[in-house]
Amino acid sequence: MKSIAEFMDMVKARNPNEPEFHQAVHEVVETIWDAYHANPRMVKGKILERIVEPERAISFRVPWIDDKGEIQVNRGYRVQFNSAIGPYKGGLRFHPSVNLSILKFLGFEQMFKNALTTLPMGGGKGGSDFNPKGRSDNEIMRFCQSFMTELYRHIGPDTDVPAGDIGVGGREIGYMFGQYKRIVKEFTGVFTGKGATWGGSLIRPEATGYGAIYFGIDMLARNNDSFKGKTIALSGFGNVTWGSIKKLIELGAKCVTISGPDGYVYDEEGFNEEKCEYLLDMRASCNDQAEDYVKKYPKAKFFANTKPWGVKCDVAVLCAIQNECNVDDVKKLAENGCKLLLEVSNMGCTADGAKLAHEKMLFAPGKAVNAGGVAVSGLEMTQNSERLNWTAEEVDNKLKHIMHSIHDACVKHGKEGERINYIKGANVAGFMKVASAMLDQGVV
Repeated sequence: MKSIAEFMDMVKARNPNEPEFHQAVHEVVETIWDAYHANPRMVKGKILERIVEPERAISFRVPWIDDKGEIQVNRGYRVQFNSAIGPYKGGLRFHPSVNLSILKFLGFEQMFKNALTTLPMGGGKGGSDFNPKGRSDNEIMRFCQSFMTELYRHIGPDTDVPAGDIGVGGREIGYMFGQYKRIVKEFTGVFTGKGATWGGSLIRPEATGYGAIYFGIDMLARNNDSFKGKTIALSGFGNVTWGSIKKLIELGAKCVTISGPDGYVYDEEGFNEEKCEYLLDMRASCNDQAEDYVKKYPKAKFFANTKPWGVKCDVAVLCAIQNECNVDDVKKLAENGCKLLLEVSNMGCTADGAKLAHEKMLFAPGKAVNAGGVAVSGLEMTQNSERLNWTAEEVDNKLKHIMHSIHDACVKHGKEGERINYIKGANVAGFMKVASAMLDQGVV
């Protein structure tokens, strides 16, 4: 291909009506283009053309019976994107918005994110358009068992190791693992995010949030700064937001917002440990309404159908869903004094929003800053293989080391004069590792 535009035209022609996937590919391609073309072996081996094609994309029917005795039918997916450096690894998402485009974008991102962790994990993603909201435990169990009755034949501890994502927590992992074990008659580390009493790793629920803040610590330290005394605006209220707030409170920061699809909450007093733990109760209820927080803590204020990015803050932490922060949001953040934006949600910024964030402030892209979750999932796989459990302190120390290594890789590959382009650094570092492995393994 002679230009990025020609390459993207080819991708769009081969993958029509998949805007999220196009966005993810374009972000990577435009940052690795020069490094890629500086390597004739990669160009001759058509690594770029091959790396944007998933090795396998599986779609299947998921029939199940609700509590009224009525048959429901959902669609299940698993996109196994790339196994050049290890078994496929990536979450399962249960949400009405799930489609092939979203899962391909997530699997594509996951491939490079996993490479950044330094652990031997390939990239994959899956899920269903099933909506767990408002469903009983028995309905969720029946759905998970039906889903796994098909998916089990495509996964395994050395083939593909799923985890949780939006709509898939410890309960869903438990139901799916139980059905897998029932079918294959083996107790193996085929899932991560398992319960602590049956193979799960300590601090896994907190890991994505903790890892993001560890990455932010390194970014601020390069600029002789820290989180202490900073005002933080966050989106979402699930595990990622909860883990981030826990660590930020520990570091002396003041967290003032959370959000849901219904709007955002502003708590001027800031979150304390009790309020932070209440987020777990909100998440466990399967209710995605952020307004519930105000019912518990009436001094806080709720703003309907609005995002929290107009709130004055020093740091913004995106923890909800893709494209939750656009150009106008970034402008508001910059005008209100935001100096650091952590894109902890996958592709949390629109393409233009991410570019502007890089220009206006320190910006950490998702595939680098949110890698803590999959890093601890990789550590869980190691513990399962060795039939042992590490202490929370051991896991946390390994997570800190991994996030520090990811930051170093971004700095190494993202230097642009005195500034660091973290988007470019993360993409080049992840791409080169996967691409080199693909070259070594021939045309497969």
